[in-house]
Amino acid sequence: MINQLNQLLFLLGSFWLLSILWFFRTTRAMLFWIYLWQLKDYHWGRFLDHFRTDKGKKLFLAPLPILKIVLVIYAYFLSLTDMTIWQLYAIWITVLSILYLLESYKFIREVFSRTLKTPILTIKTIALVIAMFIVQSVFLYVSFQNQQSYMYWFAFYLLLFDIFLPLTTALIIFFVHFFTVIFFRNRIIRLAKQKRSKFKDLLVIGITGSYGKTSTKEFLYKILLSKFKVLTTKENKNSEAGISQTILQDLTKEHQVFIAEMGAYNRGGIKLLCDIIKPKIGIITGVNEQHLTTFGSMENLLSAEGGKELIESLPEDGVIFLNEKNRYCREIYQKIKIRKYLYGKEAKLFSEENILGAMAVAKELGMTGSEIESVCQSMKDDIPGMATKQGVNGITIIDSTYSANPDGVIAHLDYIKTLRRDQGKLIIVMPCLIELGKASKEVHKRIGEKIGEVCDLAIITSRERFKDIKEGAEKSASNCKVLYAANKKEILSTVKPYLDKGNIVLLEGRLEQPIINLLLKN
Repeated sequence: MINQLNQLLFLLGSFWLLSILWFFRTTRAMLFWIYLWQLKDYHWGRFLDHFRTDKGKKLFLAPLPILKIVLVIYAYFLSLTDMTIWQLYAIWITVLSILYLLESYKFIREVFSRTLKTPILTIKTIALVIAMFIVQSVFLYVSFQNQQSYMYWFAFYLLLFDIFLPLTTALIIFFVHFFTVIFFRNRIIRLAKQKRSKFKDLLVIGITGSYGKTSTKEFLYKILLSKFKVLTTKENKNSEAGISQTILQDLTKEHQVFIAEMGAYNRGGIKLLCDIIKPKIGIITGVNEQHLTTFGSMENLLSAEGGKELIESLPEDGVIFLNEKNRYCREIYQKIKIRKYLYGKEAKLFSEENILGAMAVAKELGMTGSEIESVCQSMKDDIPGMATKQGVNGITIIDSTYSANPDGVIAHLDYIKTLRRDQGKLIIVMPCLIELGKASKEVHKRIGEKIGEVCDLAIITSRERFKDIKEGAEKSASNCKVLYAANKKEILSTVKPYLDKGNIVLLEGRLEQPIINLLLKN
C-alpha cells in the first residue's frame, strides 16, 4: 500500500516539478524580504515597525500564509494517523502543489512585467542574494537526498522552509551584516578618517534634522558652487558608509567646501558621522517625531537628529544655524554656547526656510547679497523632493512621493493652497505615516486638521491611522471628504469625479508606482 501511495503522489507532483515550483516561489519571496530590509536600511527597529502597518500585517495575516500554517497543522496530525489513508496525503500534496504553481506563475508574470520587487544592487545585497541562493539550494538538495523515497516528507520540509523564510532571511542578513561591518564598513570609515585628516583647510558643513536636509543641502550646494569648489554627498547617501565612500571616491585637493547631509536612526549616530567629517559649520533644519520609533525616545531623537551631537562636535570657533520656524530648534538655540544663528522666520512659502538657511550660511562664508540673489533667482522654482507634472484631463500633479514627515506634509498642504485657481479643487493622496511611535495618533490628527482646512478630497491609502486623520479633518469643520481606498481600482473610482482641468492633486509619501501612473498624462 505504501508503494502505491508513493506512486500516486509522484504522479500528482513529481519531486522535480515540486522542486522547481518551490525554487521559483522561494526566490521571489527571498528577493522581497531582502528588498524590504534594504528599504528599512537594515535597521531592526524600522523593519519591525513595518509590521504595525496594514501592509505589514498582511504579510502574515493574508489568506495564503494562513493557509500554509493550516497545511502544516494538517500534515502534523496526518502523520499521527494510519499510513494507509492515502487519499488524505494525496489531497495535501495536491493543494500544496497548486499553491506553489500559482506562486510560481506570479513570479514569472512579475519578471516579464518588471513589477517584481527586488533590492537595489549593492555589494551588500549581492552578497545577501548569493548567500540566500546557496542556503535554499543546499536545503533543497539535502531534503531531496534524505527524502527521495517519500514525497510527503519532502514536501513537508519544503513547506516548513517556506514558512520560516522571513526568519531565515533575517538570520542571514544579521550574519552578512556582521561581516560587512567588520570587513567593509569599519575599514572604509577608518580610511575616510585618514583621508579627511589630510585636508587641513577643507571647510566642512554638516546638515542634520528630521526633515529638510536634502533641500537645504541642494540649495546650499548651488549657491556656493558659484564661488567655491564644492563637494556634496550624493542623493540620500547620508550614512557613515555613504559619507565615507564620498570622501574616498570624490574628495580632491581642489575642493574648498564639503557639504555633508547626515542621517541617523540611533543615538550616537550623528556623533559618529561628525568624527568622520570634522564639521566647522552645522545646520539643523528642523525636528519632529519622524523616526521616533527607531530612536525609542524623544531624548534620543533630539540627541541625534535634533542636533545635540552635531553642536557638541563643532570646534570652539564653529558656528551653528537653526531653523527658527521649528519649536525644537528655538529651544535648542537657548542652550548653545558657541556662535549661533536662527534663520527662516520670514519664510512664508513652502521650502523658503530651506533657501533662507542656505543663504545665511553662504553669507557667513563671505558671499555678497547680490551674488547669493543671482543664484537664487535661477533656482526659485526648484523644490528638491517635489515635482510638478501634468496629469490626465489637465489636472496638475504635485509629486512628493520620495518620503514624508509630519512637518513636510503640512508644509506641502500650505503650498498647494497657494496654487489654487478660481474654483479648482485640491486633492491629496497619501498613506499614513510610519515610525512615529507614541506620537502617531496626535500627529495624524494634526495632519487631518490641515487636510480639512486645505483640501476638498483626501484619499488615504493605508488603514492604520485613517480614523485619526478623518477625526482631525472633521474637527476643522470643513466640507473635505476623507476616504479610505487601498488599491488602484478603488483610488481611481474615488478620484475620478475630481479629474477636471484646474484641479491639483498632491501625491504624498511612499505611494506605489501604479497609483502614480493612473493620474499622470500618458
